[in-house]
Amino acid sequence: MTILVTGGAGFIGSHVVEALLARGDDVHVVDDLSKGVRENVPAAATLHVHDVREPFDAIVREAGARAIVHLAAQADVRVSVSEPARDGAINVLGTVNALEAARHVGARVVFASTGGAIYGECERPAREDDPCLPLSPYGAAKLAGEGYLGAFARLYETKHVALRFGNVYGPRQDPHGEAGVVAIFLGRLLDGEPCRIFGDGSQSRDYVYVGDVARATLSALDGDVGDVLNIGTGIATSVLDLYEVCRWVAGSDAEAVHEAARAGELGRSVLDCERAAAEIGFRAETPLATGVASTWQSLQPRL
Repeated sequence: MTILVTGGAGFIGSHVVEALLARGDDVHVVDDLSKGVRENVPAAATLHVHDVREPFDAIVREAGARAIVHLAAQADVRVSVSEPARDGAINVLGTVNALEAARHVGARVVFASTGGAIYGECERPAREDDPCLPLSPYGAAKLAGEGYLGAFARLYETKHVALRFGNVYGPRQDPHGEAGVVAIFLGRLLDGEPCRIFGDGSQSRDYVYVGDVARATLSALDGDVGDVLNIGTGIATSVLDLYEVCRWVAGSDAEAVHEAARAGELGRSVLDCERAAAEIGFRAETPLATGVASTWQSLQPRL
């Protein structure tokens, strides 16, 4: 099948592209390379340098794509707070453009949404039918994208699906960015710089390995499902425990530096993934220590 992946030169997108190629699909990538890296796109895929804020119907039509995996996004919560209009343009208008391109050729859309930024504070693992209380423009934009998916599905009787990802980590995540604490911790440990923990470190997240996320994306692409699915591990890991895993993998005895807690940061965010298990047969398979070790190994060429 011919599949188009937006954001396919980025962190998650490049892993999805590799997984699609490995099973024999014809893959086209749409990426403006503002964050993505050309070298992340395998030679077997076709790269179209294009900003999703502009329509890309012609690319989809000429490629003959039968499905679109829409991963292109502005993914930094802090940027969404400082530049909400830019965040909305990329994350809302970009999603509308993906849906319009898909509509014109009868393609299915798998949309990368978010768990933690949509549900807000969760005392227990959040389920898909729990209230959505985004605390940032990023979360609000992703929720709006889900709303557009639902509206297009009702209008045109399609089965688009939104995947609410947990905190995705793994190789190719930028260790010098503002998002992705696993990559940031490992990058600083590699460079011999102190790691910062904001607050007491008890805040917990659902860390899911990018290889598992790619596998879930392909399963959702193939499955006869619509609506929304959580994609995570169902396991809450505190920042303190995560740092200990990173330190152990790196063979470091460096202590983290504690700084003031950041205003508005969630104390707990973990996903209930039973619906994904039932509907697309997905369960995360990569233990945290294994995934962190793979991420650490991927950084070694920088030495």
